[in-house]
Amino acid sequence: MISLRSILLGALLLAAGPAFAQQLVPPQTSPPARPSQSATQVEGRDWSSLSPEQQRLLAKYRDSWNTLPPERQQNLARGSERWLKMTPQERAGARERFQRWRALPPERKQQLRQRWQRFQQLTPEQRESVRDNFHKFRSLPPEQRRRLRERWDNATPEQRERMLERSRERRQQQGLPPRGRNR
Repeated sequence: MISLRSILLGALLLAAGPAFAQQLVPPQTSPPARPSQSATQVEGRDWSSLSPEQQRLLAKYRDSWNTLPPERQQNLARGSERWLKMTPQERAGARERFQRWRALPPERKQQLRQRWQRFQQLTPEQRESVRDNFHKFRSLPPEQRRRLRERWDNATPEQRERMLERSRERRQQQGLPPRGRNR
């Protein structure tokens, strides 16, 4: 049986989905470059080092490319490489996620960015566990997912802690390693 904590961790990743789209499609504007003497600064990319396909995809940045911060140049170059490797179906999904992301209110975007940062701070094993739980959660029937979300949303902090504790006990009884921050 899938534990509530597993499902909730999956739901966290589901809720952060639009944040992933943010990395697939570059924002419309970029801040001006800031000169820096830092030896650890990322090196920029010359426009000519981009493939013709990347240049076509990033055409709106052509005239301002040299004024972009090196980190921005690298992110745009990597993002365009990923985009060009996607299938048409993957691109359609990315466009849809990006449109949903852009439609979110700023407060929700900030919440999702914070969740993404917390996810990035997890160990690789914890991130994999979250991904697994996300897939398990997504495989549940929609009505069961709705009931689980509702149950969690309506629980008090004490009830949520008890739910998590029961989940930890079940995992221990099943001989599974503990999950999450209470390792």
